[in-house]
Amino acid sequence: MVFSSPVFLFVFLPAVLAAYFLFGRRLHNFVLMTASLLFYAWGEPALVLVMLLSITVNFAFGLWVERLAVTSSTTGEKRRSAIAVAVIFNIALLATFKYADWLWSVASSLLIASGAIDAPLGLLSDALHLSPGLRAALCTEAGTIRLPIGVSFFTFQAMSYVIDIHRLEVRAQRSIVNFALYKSLFPQLIAGPIVRYADVAEQLVSRVTTAQGFAYGVRRFALGLGKKLLIANTAALPADLIFALPGDELTAAVAWFGVVCYAIQLYFDFSGYSDMAIGLGHMFGFRFLENFNYPYISTTITEYWRRWHISLSTWLRDYLYFPLGGNRHGKARTYFNLFTVFFLCGLWHGAAWNFVLFGMFHGAIMVVERLGLGRIVRSLHPVLQRVYFLPLMLVTYAVFRGEGLRATGAYLTAMFGLNADPGPNQHVSLYLDAAVGAALVAGIIGSMPWLPKVLEWRRSLELANERVGLRRALDFAGVVLVMGVLSFAAMVLSADTYNPFIYFRF
Repeated sequence: MVFSSPVFLFVFLPAVLAAYFLFGRRLHNFVLMTASLLFYAWGEPALVLVMLLSITVNFAFGLWVERLAVTSSTTGEKRRSAIAVAVIFNIALLATFKYADWLWSVASSLLIASGAIDAPLGLLSDALHLSPGLRAALCTEAGTIRLPIGVSFFTFQAMSYVIDIHRLEVRAQRSIVNFALYKSLFPQLIAGPIVRYADVAEQLVSRVTTAQGFAYGVRRFALGLGKKLLIANTAALPADLIFALPGDELTAAVAWFGVVCYAIQLYFDFSGYSDMAIGLGHMFGFRFLENFNYPYISTTITEYWRRWHISLSTWLRDYLYFPLGGNRHGKARTYFNLFTVFFLCGLWHGAAWNFVLFGMFHGAIMVVERLGLGRIVRSLHPVLQRVYFLPLMLVTYAVFRGEGLRATGAYLTAMFGLNADPGPNQHVSLYLDAAVGAALVAGIIGSMPWLPKVLEWRRSLELANERVGLRRALDFAGVVLVMGVLSFAAMVLSADTYNPFIYFRF
């Protein structure tokens, strides 16, 4: 189930809201926890057992790690061993479901290349000799291991929870219901943001839903839904068509147009989901941190990662970069740490060489920017700064989007105009109609921070108690905008049009 589906919008969400506000405050967490587990089990009920396993084991880890951390007689070695066991369990759980098939195929290729075997190893599920029932529960019809939705997000949340307890930054949660709610809370379950326990610990115990907060949640959800259905989905159509073509048939113009469409799709798909998650959180009294800050206005790749998927980049900084030593052990070690973090960041996005290469590219670029390129770029005129950043970002997006290294190489070849004989009928006009054009224009405008400036201006008028008529006109325009977005979104859903969700698989 995804937020942009009719069953969520017209059945699940109204039912959960009704149950939440009908039952007393004491049952709020239980109602939300039950709804969240049902949300997770939708479409893949067997894999809810993975979530329940993660909840149960990490709840016990939290209590164990805290007991060792606060006991003065416990040696440092025991405390480190406890946190190591907790982290290893979570990494093993993630690796089993997300990377096992890929690692098995990589091992097969290496064994063939070395001459140790003559034929591929086949499917991992076949090698494990799973029982028919277990195979049906854990594997797809093709025999590959099923990927639990949001496994990367709830695993990172679990690791940050036990690590923060080990660092004595938070206390372990004593209520299994409250902890299960933190781990499975459906607004941020499948695509984040990665919510740290410290940020919601008090809200799990005591929170208030106000009329103003609920109204803001509805507006924020509507904005995210519009981003997803009206912009991301429309831009996805030409992007998917172009990336599906053989690279040697693409002209440079079509290849660049395809990756521009994908960049709009990716940002408005993911930021739209984050907006919907934050909006839903407000409806239930939760306040989640922002996950995006207009990343496409960045001037360098370094700045991009301060603005894009903020909950992931800060997680990697606090739980990987700093523990590796950060920038405290000389320049060479700093560059190694940066590259390692972004290598793993790429791998976090998926079990494929494209994601690994994407992470390595970003890590290498950030090292070069820290060596001095970033300082040079920041000294340039703002237009030249974007001339540096935007094409570079789009090239790395082509790597991220590619289906395999060979196809990615062919696509990059087309982007740089190196195809000797591209298709005779490949023109941008074949993929650019009025709807796509409107979505791209809306995407470009929406990628710039004009809306916060309008809202800031609106607040300044209110504080100064000036221009009451103008303030009311702006408020009315906001209501009309929200209603218009919801109306168009309903029309799109009723038409049963193309509705992919990129980060659903991460």
